[in-house]
Amino acid sequence: SKKKMAISFMVTCHLKQPYASASPTPHDKGRACRYTGQAVRALPIRVITVGKKRSEGVRLLVDEYKTKLKPYCSFEDSLVRSNPRNAQDVRAQVEDEEVAVMKLIGPDVWVVVLDERGRDVDSEQMAELLGDAGNSGASRISFCIGGAYGHGSEVRKRANVTIRLSSMVLNHQIALVVLMEQLYRAWTILKGQNYHH
Repeated sequence: SKKKMAISFMVTCHLKQPYASASPTPHDKGRACRYTGQAVRALPIRVITVGKKRSEGVRLLVDEYKTKLKPYCSFEDSLVRSNPRNAQDVRAQVEDEEVAVMKLIGPDVWVVVLDERGRDVDSEQMAELLGDAGNSGASRISFCIGGAYGHGSEVRKRANVTIRLSSMVLNHQIALVVLMEQLYRAWTILKGQNYHH
């Protein structure tokens, strides 16, 4: 039989958000999202991914979730070319990628960085993250997925929240698909719909 793999989300907040204080305990599992059923300001979402051309399968899945997200919020998908100047050393590569990412982040954007050093949140907490961002006064929420060598220091400093998808290192294409599904799941939680159990 095929083995099932559990993928967890992790969060670190520079803002003092209620879900940032600790990883969820077993007692938190299945708890209600505090925004479910309330009017939540739907910020436009942009996902910024550093990487190379995507496989056809990933493109199809991303397009599927873009369609699923349309009833909830506007969505934009930005792909930043990895190592845009073909730098020979890792530090220069990360710096060049960082410049390209920072150009896509405005001053009033609520930034979520995906990084392996984040902390766990469950799906209800991911929904609360979207709700908190909507209440922040920001014009948009941007999720940043780094390249093969991660994010530069400026992107990390700019983050309002840092999450990780897994304690394992994920290819940026896999990370994108997992994030897209969780964004859709979060919105169904906020709306009190039956997708999430």
